[in-house]
Amino acid sequence: MGHGKLKKFKENETFRCLLQPLTEEVLDAGSDGFVLRDHPVKGHWNERMFDRPRPIVLELGCGRGEYTVDLAERNPDFNYIGVDIKGARLWKGAKYATTHALQNVAFLRTRIEFIEAFFAPGEIAEIWLTFSDPQLKSENSRLTSPRFLERYRHFLQPGGLVHLKTDSRFLHEYTRAVCAVNDLPVLAATTDLYATPQEELFSREAMPADRVAALYEVRTYYERLFMQQGYKITYLCTRIDREGPYLAPGEAFDSDYWRSVEGPRKTFCLPEG
Repeated sequence: MGHGKLKKFKENETFRCLLQPLTEEVLDAGSDGFVLRDHPVKGHWNERMFDRPRPIVLELGCGRGEYTVDLAERNPDFNYIGVDIKGARLWKGAKYATTHALQNVAFLRTRIEFIEAFFAPGEIAEIWLTFSDPQLKSENSRLTSPRFLERYRHFLQPGGLVHLKTDSRFLHEYTRAVCAVNDLPVLAATTDLYATPQEELFSREAMPADRVAALYEVRTYYERLFMQQGYKITYLCTRIDREGPYLAPGEAFDSDYWRSVEGPRKTFCLPEG
């Protein structure tokens, strides 16, 4: 491990806004395999991690935390939590939030598979999935699969929104198919976000104009990377408050076709900063 990463990991331990639980704090090894154990912060985020209670917005797979931080600065009436497993990435967002004394930002370092251990029913107002790995070969690993949507439903408020912003047409179309087979409302969707006028994307009742503007104006490191490679940015917004088990789309989603549309990815990176 490089000296730079070690320095970041050490500094991460000093950030009040960053929670880094050990795996054994939330995972029990029982006779039937591993089972989740509730973390003490579950149901207490507003009182333990923020300066005052506000509706909480969760970003899953937040990477360096740019989206979490930018949304928090634009919307001081919400508290924001970015979740990722990579400590070296989270360092950048946590460092910024600490340096700029942002009181409505927190970060959680954990696997998203453990997410139910950290949030109580109704504790989360919205979820953002920003440039998630499309998991072309593993449906259950996709963050919009029925397995994950059922997890989110356990802590998302009734009527709460789930936003998917991605460069992956495969993941976008898969998510649309999941919504269709489960009768989940698609409140907004486009396969080319920046070619879609803001006023056409949402009704004012579904999303205030200033928050729609943020969708267009906030761009992560990976979003800039994918746009530089020529990929169009897609967006979808849904609600997941239907009861009962969620179904996989099965033959309603032509995975082979959309996998071929996805094509190979280039592997260059933008400069740091």
